[in-house]
Amino acid sequence: MEENKNIDQSLLANDISNKINYEFLDCFLVKPLDKIKVKKEFTKPVSDKKPKKDKNGIEAIDYDKVETEVKEVDSDFREGIVLKVPRQYEQYMQKEELGTTPIHIGDTVVYREAAARYFDLLKDSHMIKSYDIIAVKR
Repeated sequence: MEENKNIDQSLLANDISNKINYEFLDCFLVKPLDKIKVKKEFTKPVSDKKPKKDKNGIEAIDYDKVETEVKEVDSDFREGIVLKVPRQYEQYMQKEELGTTPIHIGDTVVYREAAARYFDLLKDSHMIKSYDIIAVKR
């Protein structure tokens, strides 16, 4: 079932790509998927003592214990479906036989969300430089 879902996304991405009238030079156009949630530990100091004044008259609390709390937060990374591959990347991949993984329209990629730029000419899409793509999901 998972494999069929990826095939459908690839066909849909190719269909959408053909209808986009823009050719990108150095950025991938990506349709972001739902945000990834991760569990992170947060620590905060805990004190059961009341504030005391020191010799300078400043109230301060000594923290003896640390409490750890696990929260589910948005990941710094995001997955997305490639809608357009930049022209420079296509030319680069044709010239060189490198050991790099080629990225095609319809592939699911992982990228740093902070590096993505919103592309407002196509609803809910991001532009991403090739060096901001961390992985290709297979």
